[in-house]
Amino acid sequence: MAVKIRMSRQGRRHRPFFRINVIDIRSPRDGRIVEKLGHYDPLEKTSEKQIVLDLERAKYWLDKGAMPSDTVSEILLRKGIKHKYAEERKVRRALARKRARARGVPFTIADRLAAEKAAEAAKAAAEQKAKEKEEKAKEAEKKAEEKKKEEKKEKPAEAAEATAKKETPKEKPTEKKEEKPAEKKEEKPTKEEKEKPAE
Repeated sequence: MAVKIRMSRQGRRHRPFFRINVIDIRSPRDGRIVEKLGHYDPLEKTSEKQIVLDLERAKYWLDKGAMPSDTVSEILLRKGIKHKYAEERKVRRALARKRARARGVPFTIADRLAAEKAAEAAKAAAEQKAKEKEEKAKEAEKKAEEKKKEEKKEKPAEAAEATAKKETPKEKPTEKKEEKPAEKKEEKPTKEEKEKPAE
């Protein structure tokens, strides 16, 4: 007969209470038991009352080949009973963790939370870099606008000077042109003067 050490649930809803029993593998969780070894009350505050276990009978059944469930195995380790199933479980978990990490899948809740935190940190860093780039771009735009404004301020002054220089040469030639034809007219005799006989 294959025997297992496992817990059967007792108590009402929201008030769990577990009995640690030796049970035939083929029977259901709350079915017929072979022997009662103790109980586990998770709501009890003191550790002495929380787990009550007959250690001698537990060792006896482990020596006979009874296989404890994972939870009972942890309870036995807490009580100081070392057994081969706990060591095998530790090796299995280490291999499973190694395989999960090789695939990049979180193995425990702590691994999953650490992965989520790392992802959030990377996202925050990316957002920070994007903000810095936007700020740099805005600063560059402001500098470019300031340069344009300075150039515009300088250009009107230069343009005024240039127009003043351009206007002065234009006025002088026009004055010269007007004077020259007047002088020429005085020098040349008119037709009336030519027709009149000299006296």
